[in-house]
Amino acid sequence: MEQHGTAPELGVGMVGHAFMGQAHSQAWRTAPRFFDLPLTPRMRVVAGRDAAAVAAAAARLGWEESVTSWEQLVARDDVDLVDVCTPGDTHAQIAIAALEAGKHVLCEKPLANTVAEAEAMAAAAARAAERGVRAMVGFTYRRVPAIRLAQQLVAEGRIGQVRHVRAQYLQDWLADPQAPLSWRLDKAKAGSGALGDIGAHVVDLAQFITGERLTGVSGLLETFVRERPRPAQFAGLHGAAGEGTGPVTVDDAAVFVARLSGGGLASFEATRFAWGRKNAIRLEINGSLGSLAFDFEDMNVLHLFDATEDPRTAGFRRIVVTEPSHPYVGHWWPAGHGLGYEHGFTHQVVDLVEDLAAGRQPAPSFADGLAVQRVLDAVERSAVAGGGWVEVPAADAPVPGPHAVGADTH
Repeated sequence: MEQHGTAPELGVGMVGHAFMGQAHSQAWRTAPRFFDLPLTPRMRVVAGRDAAAVAAAAARLGWEESVTSWEQLVARDDVDLVDVCTPGDTHAQIAIAALEAGKHVLCEKPLANTVAEAEAMAAAAARAAERGVRAMVGFTYRRVPAIRLAQQLVAEGRIGQVRHVRAQYLQDWLADPQAPLSWRLDKAKAGSGALGDIGAHVVDLAQFITGERLTGVSGLLETFVRERPRPAQFAGLHGAAGEGTGPVTVDDAAVFVARLSGGGLASFEATRFAWGRKNAIRLEINGSLGSLAFDFEDMNVLHLFDATEDPRTAGFRRIVVTEPSHPYVGHWWPAGHGLGYEHGFTHQVVDLVEDLAAGRQPAPSFADGLAVQRVLDAVERSAVAGGGWVEVPAADAPVPGPHAVGADTH
């Protein structure tokens, strides 16, 4: 790390520059301008396969240089941290190589496409941690102020013992059967569909907010539209680009029930077929002393019901989570001036940089990412078995056989 002013520099290299790469770039640019960080991120280099496209992305997004292979990026001495924003099929290879090269790693979710890959990544992260090299998986919704407040209230005992969790992640961008193919619909690239892409988020949030883990599941997966048009720029899925249709090899929707380690019950739904729902992450947690409710489409608000209050006036309290005393908010705007989707990525950078400077393990760790992967794998195995109950192994327990999340269940 180089010295920059009073704070040492943290040289950052990012692999991938599409949707997630743009969001991560905004966060690396913004975090040091609103937060007093102990390290100064320097956006050294971005990697992409197409030389012209990645050079244009570097200029647009604020990176100093561009390269056409992630191997070049990992080998650079001026890169201290590798930010992995690629499809899931490359996560394990890039992250493990970076950790073995002594680079810190931030890796997008889900951690990998299979439990075996996630286990290898968690093991590599554990070995690297012995040398002071850290790894974190990017479940950014943990950094939404209202969600962080919910986690704090549960930890403080405000709703008592958790009895129920209801979690949904609803989108509609695939509800039109003429929506074209993309890498997210290719099992080889994405690992799974709605289950891993968006279901992983609500699994992580349920475990994060409650402080408990899911111990068993019963689930179903469905692919409603099994053939989609091939866009001109997409040459995957067993056919030429722009010609006819190609198969969808992942799930469109997932539903499952689960048991919490504290004895409570949970239900989950993830779909990209809910017309009118653009990015609805809905969580309700019922405890012995009250309830919490949240919807990302109203992301600056948390609802709290306190069952210890006088029943004559009791009701859900609408908390506008924009006060300076709320998590992260004091670094932004005056009370009432809400935050947006991009702020979660900025908060992720802040937490990661502060943990690196302090020599702490950032959260969520690769072990946390593996825990989510085990749940996804259990749901997929349950669906293959017609919805039968499947136990979720603990973090240190072996999984019986290699199971790829998103395997064809039809």
